[in-house]
Amino acid sequence: MSKLRPEYTIERLHERQKGTLPDLLGLRALSVDQGQLVAELTVRDQLLAPNGFLHAATVIGLADTACGYACLAHLPQNARNFTTVELKSNFLGTATQGTIRAVATGVHLGRSTQVWDATVTDPDGRTIALFRCTQMVLY
Repeated sequence: MSKLRPEYTIERLHERQKGTLPDLLGLRALSVDQGQLVAELTVRDQLLAPNGFLHAATVIGLADTACGYACLAHLPQNARNFTTVELKSNFLGTATQGTIRAVATGVHLGRSTQVWDATVTDPDGRTIALFRCTQMVLY
């Protein structure tokens, strides 16, 4: 099982995202611990679908980024990066305002692959999405 790499601080993760999709979404990583990462974003009109509800891509962007940052922070010492090879989402609810949060939890932290689950919750703490992704570790 990969251990948390202390060089991937919240500040370093925020620096890496400048000018990329997570930055555009307004994603904020809040904490990174062994086997877990917490991130959030504030819902705004630009992140809604034309029907007025939170766009699924916004939720996936939050969940996938939380899992990706967690994977990065848990790469084996000699690994250089990772890439997503599979992801799946189940949507159980939505939000139209406030802050949504993703908690990414490591399920399998191997040398060649990692599997991460994320639960996305609305401002009241209700689950709005369940997410799972598989990451290929790159050497």
